[in-house]
Formats: sequence, structure tokens, C-alpha cells
Amino acid sequence: MTRSGTWRRITIVAGLILSAFAFNTTENLPIGLLKLISSDLDVSLSSVGYLVTGYGLTVAVVSVPLAHMTRRIPRRYVLSGLLAVLCVATWVSVAGSSYGLLLGARVATALCQALFWAVQAPVAVGLFSQEVRGRVVAAMSVGGSLATVLGVPAGTWLGQQHGWRVPFLVLSGFGLFALVAIATLLPTTRPEEGHGAFGSAPDVRRFFIVLSVTALSVTGMFTGFTYIVEFLNDVSGFSDDVVSVMLMVFGLAGVAGVSLTGPFVDRHPRATLALPVALQGVALLGLAWGGGNQAVTIAMLALLGVSAAPVFMASQTRMLTVAPSRTEVALAANSAAFNVGVAAGALLGGVILPALEVRGAFLVGGLLTAASVVVLAGELLLPPPPARRKAPAPADGAGAVGDAVAERH
Repeated sequence: MTRSGTWRRITIVAGLILSAFAFNTTENLPIGLLKLISSDLDVSLSSVGYLVTGYGLTVAVVSVPLAHMTRRIPRRYVLSGLLAVLCVATWVSVAGSSYGLLLGARVATALCQALFWAVQAPVAVGLFSQEVRGRVVAAMSVGGSLATVLGVPAGTWLGQQHGWRVPFLVLSGFGLFALVAIATLLPTTRPEEGHGAFGSAPDVRRFFIVLSVTALSVTGMFTGFTYIVEFLNDVSGFSDDVVSVMLMVFGLAGVAGVSLTGPFVDRHPRATLALPVALQGVALLGLAWGGGNQAVTIAMLALLGVSAAPVFMASQTRMLTVAPSRTEVALAANSAAFNVGVAAGALLGGVILPALEVRGAFLVGGLLTAASVVVLAGELLLPPPPARRKAPAPADGAGAVGDAVAERH
């Protein structure tokens, strides 16, 4: 393994992490810039909100078809194309002055993000040995988590100071850096050549269990969390200024959860999915029960952040193991289930509010999460999984890099 080979892989992974940060921030940034965009484009606040809703629904609908359609195209070309569209769509959206143009650019970016989440993990883990798959996915997840903690708040502040277009231009700069890194450094190989392209222990039954857990737990999470601001105001009695701090606490707890879970995900793949889901259920039910006490609310909100953030990372890692065929299709299905859960949870919570109020939304969310724990426990009733697939050795000494990472952990 040469020093140049090591730095090449580090730079590629850095580009993928930065891409995840840019995509996730781009998806959610309109939430913080609602009034600015609404005023500048002369549209309603709800119309700007549709930019986020439509984005998530697009990702949910097209993830699997796009992953299937592009399964034979070298990942260097796929990722370079996705990042190029991200940059161009962002430039078009900020250069225009119409809502329709912005909406079209958002749809184009959502199409790219749908495919990005399907292919980035197999590419990243294929650069290292198979034994450190989970830790590589954990590193990628940090980039996505930082979008909530750092990207959206910083982008909101920047937009308030210099206009809503400026933070999007900054994000396009991140995308451009990632594009250059990946287009110049990622080898042009067939997607099926690396060990990241196939599940190491394919099992269709476990695949559907993980998929169901993702959908149920995320639906449970967003049944309550969509209305967290109302909960903190009306149930816990926090002021608007304190609510902002509480949301920051939640986000920082999420980054901590991903960072703490990452080192264990390869050695304990089932536990690193089961434990966060179970703790998420405890946090949601704890908020429903004790949300009137501010100390309980702070503790449960931190627990919710620590537990909810690792769920997607852990389920993606499990998909790399149990995928019945190509991993990008399995990962796309998991991403689609996640986005369906977000939309379904927000809808269900809205239906519950008039009858059970916001505490009821958290109660139902906790019960749905508990149901996902029961589904996951059903895996214990299955016979042992098939023998693990023997992975081809990564080219250019990648195995040596993975072994070094494993030794350090």
C-alpha cells in the first residue's frame, strides 16, 4: 500500500461525506428560510414547505427504479453525474426568480439524492476490507447528521444575513469540490466487482425484516417529532428562544449517537440496530408521559437524539449484509422506506393532533416504535443465515487500509 493510495481513498471518502452533507442540507434548508423565500418569490409559506415535502416524496418514489436502471454503470460516472446535476440545479435555482424554476431544480436534486444514497455506501466500503464495512458507513452517516446540526442552522443564519440564495451557492461549492475529488480519483470499475456490491450473507427474510423496522420506526419517530416545537411550547412550557437551544441539543445528541455506535456496528450488527430502536421507543413514550416536567423533557429529547440518528446508519449496514442481490437496490429500498416513514409519520401525527393533542402523537409514535422492536425480535425465530459470501480482495491494497482501521479500533 503506497502513501498516495491511502490519501486517494481518504480524499474519496471525504468527498462522499461532503456530498452527504450537501445533499441533506439542501433538502432541509428551506425549512429555515421559509419566510425569506416566500417573500422574495411572492408565494405562500405552505408553497415553500412543499419544496421539502416534494423533495422527500421524490426520493421515496424513485430510489429503487433509479438504482435498478443504473446498476451496470461504473460508479465513477454515476457519482460524478449526480454531483454535476446537484451543482447545476443549485445554480439554476438561485439564478432564477420564479417558484416553478426553484421547484424544478429541487426535483432534479431530489432525483440525484435518491440515487446517491443507494450507491455511495457500496463505493465507500469497497475501498476498504470487508471487516470494517459498518465503520465506513458510520463515517458517511456523520456527514448526513451534521447537516441537521450545522448545515441548516448555519445556512439559515447566512441566508438571514445575505439573502436565501447565498447558502445554496455555498453548498454548490461543496458539491463542486466533491465532484472534482470523485471524478479524478475514483477508479473506473464495473459496479459488481467490489465486495460492497453484494450482501455478505444474503437473506430475503432478514432483508424484509430490516426494511419493515426502518419504515415502522421512522413512522413512529416522525409521528411525534414533526410536532416537537408545539410539544416543547405547549406541554413543556419552553419559550421560543429555549426551543432553539433544545433542538440544537437534539442534533448534537444525534451526532454523538452515530459516533458512539459506529465503532461497534461491525462486531454487533444486530444490537446496534435493536438498541437504538428500543431507546427511541423509550424516549417517545417518556416524552408522552413526563413531558410536563422540563427536566424529563430535556433528558428524553437527548435520548431521542442519541437513539434515532443511528437507526438509519445501522439499518444501512445491515442491508450490506442481508441484501438478497445487489446492495444498491437494497439500500435504495431502505432509503425509500425511510422517506415513506417521514411522510407517513407527519401525516399520522396531523390526524392524531385534533383528537389526542400533541402528547397523543408522541404516545402513538412510541407504540409504533415498540412494534418495530417486536418485528426485529422476530429475526431470532429464523434459522441461522446462510454462509457468508467470500468477498474479493479490494484492489490496490485497500484491504491493508481496512486492516489498519480495524486494528486502530
